[in-house]
Amino acid sequence: MRFPTQLFATISISPTRPKTLLHLRRFLSSSIAARIPPPMAASEESLRQALAEKQSAVDAQADAVRALKARAGGAAQAEIDAAVEALKALKVEAGAAARRLQAALSNNGDGAAASSREAFRQAVVNTLERRLFYIPSFKIYRGVAGLYDYGPPGCAVKSNVLAFWRQHFVLEENMLEVDCPCVTPEVVLKASGHVEKFTDLMVKDEKTGTCYRADHLLKDFCKEKLEKDLTLSPEKAAELKHVIMVLDDLSAEELGAKLKEYGITAPDTKNPLSDLYPFNLMFQTSIGPSGLSPGYMRPETAQGIFVNFKDLYYYNGNKLPFAAAQIGQAFRNEISPRQGLLRVREFTLAEIEHFVDPDDKSHPKFVDVANLEFLMFPREEQLAGKSAKPMILGEAVLKGVVNNETLGYFIGRVFLFLTRLGIDKDRLRFRQHLPNEMAHYAADCWDAEIECSYGWIECVGIADRSAYDLRAHSEKSGVPLVAHEKFPEPREVEKLVIVPSKKELGLAFKGSQKMVVEALEAMSEKEALEMKASLESKGEVDFHVCTLGKTVSIMKKMVSISMDKKKEHQRVFTPSVIEPSFGIGRIIYCLFEHSFYTRPSRAEDEQLNVFSFPPLVAPIKCTVFPLIKTQKFDDVAKIIAKSLTAAGISHIIDITGTSIGKRYARTDEIGVPFAITVDSTTSVTIRERDSKQQIRVSIDEVASVVKEVTDGQSTWGDVMWRYPTHSAAHTEEE
Repeated sequence: MRFPTQLFATISISPTRPKTLLHLRRFLSSSIAARIPPPMAASEESLRQALAEKQSAVDAQADAVRALKARAGGAAQAEIDAAVEALKALKVEAGAAARRLQAALSNNGDGAAASSREAFRQAVVNTLERRLFYIPSFKIYRGVAGLYDYGPPGCAVKSNVLAFWRQHFVLEENMLEVDCPCVTPEVVLKASGHVEKFTDLMVKDEKTGTCYRADHLLKDFCKEKLEKDLTLSPEKAAELKHVIMVLDDLSAEELGAKLKEYGITAPDTKNPLSDLYPFNLMFQTSIGPSGLSPGYMRPETAQGIFVNFKDLYYYNGNKLPFAAAQIGQAFRNEISPRQGLLRVREFTLAEIEHFVDPDDKSHPKFVDVANLEFLMFPREEQLAGKSAKPMILGEAVLKGVVNNETLGYFIGRVFLFLTRLGIDKDRLRFRQHLPNEMAHYAADCWDAEIECSYGWIECVGIADRSAYDLRAHSEKSGVPLVAHEKFPEPREVEKLVIVPSKKELGLAFKGSQKMVVEALEAMSEKEALEMKASLESKGEVDFHVCTLGKTVSIMKKMVSISMDKKKEHQRVFTPSVIEPSFGIGRIIYCLFEHSFYTRPSRAEDEQLNVFSFPPLVAPIKCTVFPLIKTQKFDDVAKIIAKSLTAAGISHIIDITGTSIGKRYARTDEIGVPFAITVDSTTSVTIRERDSKQQIRVSIDEVASVVKEVTDGQSTWGDVMWRYPTHSAAHTEEE
């Protein structure tokens, strides 16, 4: 059977409304509340309370029995027997209360449903590994956690997903595709903040040295206690649920304190754990033999696009908006990788950086996606303890739930991409980042989350990153990564003018003069005017120079700051960036789960596995089977195979003597959507995988019919109207 659909259960920034919202209306005809956990379901809370009361009564009666037995001079045997019987009765009542609580937890998805999820996942993974979709890397050497190899069908699925990604985004949106190195100099990742901040908090088993992510240990402890410890008081259960909810908000000190408070130890050995400390997730290396040029394996592909902005902007005719895209490998040295393809150390990212004028984030094609309706999970709903709900995308942008049209446009395009791949739209939601998840510079961020047996998994991030990245690289490199808007007529504007005195700065800072000058010239208007006021009142000011990594003292004679009126012929600005980032491996794993189901064999004596991949992503589009092993049918099969190759249709030909039903079952298990059975020399049958329906087609038309359906020009229903259906006793001997 199919996996059940439902198993699991910030500061709002007002956007500058683009002009096109007027058209959208026609087309469609601070601070945040404290994160208080929602109350537990009344049934669970009352059951926990009832169990606590029963257990308390058992303890009190046990004390009474012990007191009777220890009484000086001895109590009457009848009195002791009566007390013991009362104790037994209370224990029975407590046991019944415990069973009722366990049943409630199971019904909430914490018990039997967890076993069901695990069994389903194991069936999927066993099939994937047995049919070589993917396997652990270096298996003969016992493998390395977090590294996997894609086998032939897995490679084909991945290749098809990436080909569709290029078609859906790069080709349809006229994006500029680049391919940058995986090895990245340290200076680039210092500018982006990865060297300093790309960390997870880690603890070690003090005896074995095994490393664990601290937040994972705390989350696992809380979940296990909630699922298995029936003696938890309602107050303690509420506390553990609250800890899970605010886990991402905890500081290093708070996280460490919780680990100690709950007495959490190493899960495998129960040994004590070290104090937690930050661990940088990047793989470090050196560039060249000297070891003097440090570098890292890139943790994302985006930085290669940012540092090439100037050249890409020129290539695009110095016009905005435009988008650059890149598909490539990224590397993260995960502390304790788990969850198969969902958390790995080397993975494929497909990222888009859409550069846009920060004063105009409208999108000319937004109306194409404005009427889409799908599950959205705004931050206000999350904070209120509610669930995701269907929303119309255009209304979400109009009401300011989504910050701007360009961000909304990409949310809509991501929804279409994922659902056309085969992701179940009822198990796909777009969740808005909470304040603790968003960087201070971000305008708005949403994650496309897909539900699978592991829960809701972030597979695509869609973020409005403002101008942070280009500004950071401009400051670090000294190269202005800016865009220009030419005015039809010159405009008189008040302009900030910063004139560093190179002579005075040279005397004061000698070899560091250039870096101080660049830092002064890179100041924002607010920073510069604050410095001007301080210099006029105090004569000197402390100034932090990032490239020097220290604070220096700037005297009044070292810099001149003023606001001058000037006529400008153009506006110079740093573009904002809208960034959709796709974790390809995560999307593919969720697609595997969403496509997997079992059905009984013809004899109903076993369950057969099926992957219901859409033809778009299926690893092989069709198979060719001679019904029986004869030379004339083998010759026809070879002719058909040749025509399929000429049409660019991936296929396999099976001329073994195995029964046709078993051959169907073998190819259903790797998701082949169509099977061609050669049962005459003039025509053949084409079988569709999921319905098992068949049509009869002449040999000359086979390749064109299969190509028409696999390319998406027609549906299987369309071709069934045009060709006679076929039914034969030999076709499903499964």
